[in-house]
Amino acid sequence: MNKNTDITLTLIRGLPGSGKSTLAKQLAEKTGAIHLETDMYFVGEDGQYRFEPLKLEAAHLWCQQQTEQHLQQGCSVIVSNTFVRHWEIAAYQAIAKKLNVKLDIQVCEGNFGSVHDIAPETLKKMKAKWQK
Repeated sequence: MNKNTDITLTLIRGLPGSGKSTLAKQLAEKTGAIHLETDMYFVGEDGQYRFEPLKLEAAHLWCQQQTEQHLQQGCSVIVSNTFVRHWEIAAYQAIAKKLNVKLDIQVCEGNFGSVHDIAPETLKKMKAKWQK
């Protein structure tokens, strides 16, 4: 089976406030790809973001399912999540392999400040766990 070079799954990883969402939006606009991120799960119909920690696992699963669905429909997808640890990327790698699409991983290292008011202690823990 030949790799479908027209369809790409792009993963954008980085710490909160590093510019992931901004880069993803720019790339999606430029390429016509679908932009997804786990945070979208927490946006209500009123457009308000309401994070619920107990639903984080469901949110990640939703993002993976949406990614696979769009790729199956022939759309390129850009996923911008923190992906602090390598294992967090594994499900997406499996999707790309299963669907035989190109996988591109980009890292954002900016420091623009998080829009989600993440506690400094939480950010410090994420930095300590970061895998290059």
